[in-house]
Amino acid sequence: MKHGFLKVAAMTPKIRVADPEYNAKEICKGIGEASTKGAKIIVFPELCLTGYTCGDLFLQELLLEQAKASLRTVAEATSGSDALVFVGLPIEKENKLYNVAAVLQNGEVLAFIPKKFIPSYAEFYETRHFTAGNELPETYFFDGEEVPFGTNILFEADAIGGLTVGCEICEDIWAPLSPSTLHALAGATVLVNLSASNETIGKDEYREMLVKSSSAKQIAAYIYSSAGEGESTQDLVFGGHCMIAENGIVLAQAKRFVPENIYADIDIHRLRHERRRMSSFMPDNNNGYLIVPVHMETEETALERTFNAQPFVPANRAEKDKRCEEILSIQSYGLKKRYEHTGCQSAVIGISGGLDSTLALLVTVRAFDMLGLQRDRITAVTMPCFGTTDRTYENACKLARTLGADLQEIDIKEAVTIHFKDIGQNMEQHDVTYENGQARERTQILMDIANRGGGMVIGTGDMSELALGWATYNGDHMSMYGVNAGVPKTLVRHLVQYYADTCDNADLRMVLLDILDTPVSPELLPPVNGTIVQRTEDLVGPYELHDFFLYYMLRCGFEPAKIYRIACRSFEGIYDNGVILKWLKTFYHRFFAQQFKRSCLPDGPKVGSVAVSPRGDLRMPSDACVSIWLKQLEEL
Repeated sequence: MKHGFLKVAAMTPKIRVADPEYNAKEICKGIGEASTKGAKIIVFPELCLTGYTCGDLFLQELLLEQAKASLRTVAEATSGSDALVFVGLPIEKENKLYNVAAVLQNGEVLAFIPKKFIPSYAEFYETRHFTAGNELPETYFFDGEEVPFGTNILFEADAIGGLTVGCEICEDIWAPLSPSTLHALAGATVLVNLSASNETIGKDEYREMLVKSSSAKQIAAYIYSSAGEGESTQDLVFGGHCMIAENGIVLAQAKRFVPENIYADIDIHRLRHERRRMSSFMPDNNNGYLIVPVHMETEETALERTFNAQPFVPANRAEKDKRCEEILSIQSYGLKKRYEHTGCQSAVIGISGGLDSTLALLVTVRAFDMLGLQRDRITAVTMPCFGTTDRTYENACKLARTLGADLQEIDIKEAVTIHFKDIGQNMEQHDVTYENGQARERTQILMDIANRGGGMVIGTGDMSELALGWATYNGDHMSMYGVNAGVPKTLVRHLVQYYADTCDNADLRMVLLDILDTPVSPELLPPVNGTIVQRTEDLVGPYELHDFFLYYMLRCGFEPAKIYRIACRSFEGIYDNGVILKWLKTFYHRFFAQQFKRSCLPDGPKVGSVAVSPRGDLRMPSDACVSIWLKQLEEL
């Protein structure tokens, strides 16, 4: 349970209709299997002790007594275990039958949760046998013990802060205001559903949508266990469609019609982070809930869960292409609006032959096409200096000409040399002044050209550079609209690749592919034998690592030790753990130290769920201390 991870299970045992003794044995086997795998919440289907399809046999005294006796057997099987186990059965209370979930732990029955919404339509006729459950907990005597009985019961575990479990049954999730909604508002972060949902054409998709949307709206984990093999097929077929979702994402899903138990590692800390972050999630603690405290041993969950090594980039090709098209549209529409508002008729972009300036030029061309402006009103300026190589220079020129922009070349070597002479900078001293002097000279030229033509300077820097502060303050840091400010470096590459794949222009495709193949570099130090010597990722670390760190820190609120743990898992075989730790320390140091650059960013569009603009997303003091984050990493 370290770092908030908790293993859970949704089980579908093979049962016999109206044979509680047999069913109890199968359920006990399932509990044993799940316990061996380390599951701490184990959910079985609705009415699984008897079978959901008993029909009028539910009215038989013998079946009801056998169900209670079998529940005792199952409860005894949980002795010595701190896992919460949810098992479905019929219970008679005050001469009425209730469809309930028995909640078991360590040999005890902790509570009975009745089904609230009883269906009586289409193939369902549960109202023939069952009564809707009460909300406010009442006392029910089971084996001489007082057991709470009601829908408004939550189970609060002590192993992880915020681990609170609520329960609903089948039809409850289909209701307009489901019990799980109230459970979540009362504090439940994990919701379980004992179900017996039969199969009809297309129902599985709708069922999945309900589980995903419920977990998303409730900002919770949702464990859904459904009846399967062994239920009567007299009129219906049950496919055992189990699912485990977390905040709108399905973590595990069983194949229907194939006996299968599923497991997943849910993340309580991430759910708590999401609820803290979302001001529209308003808890309601005054709604008559009974909170049952349960003890769970604190231990480290053996992770089976995987984490996308490139969280900003969809793994599926079709989804990735869709994402790229959407981002390009957001960027270009944002720029289009700025031009419509200002009345500007021209743009100025510094092009280097690198990925960022390439993307900025492509976006600007799109915006101008939408505005009906001629592309030659885009001035693409290449400004070679001490570190410029032939490859990047030629690619910058080819790109501008191919896109129909107005290409201008301004060699800044002389201007920078004079400037260095003015301030007494040694030309052989290749320090930060040597590098930043070139960047600021380029920005001055772009601004002045834009002023002369009544145009706008389009910023090229991306979000990853802004996160690391890898931008010259008042140099490439500054523009009149930063179209790439919301795009991480790992995604920039895919956007340019997508443009190359879809542009239907062989010459443009060729130059874009060569730009994609060029090492990332600011080219501020002299090349050796015409080859780039200043590789950004050698200096600050691999961008795929930094984008991974950035996503899980800002979007998920993970602590450094947790990010390190999942990074080691995600990049196993790619980077050694020591290398990951080194660059993670670099990331935190630079992220905190460089906030002052982000505090005064130019305008630019937010395109994803993570942004670093002080207006779009990130409100962070420029002088915040990084010590507690780095201290945790030092302790690893």
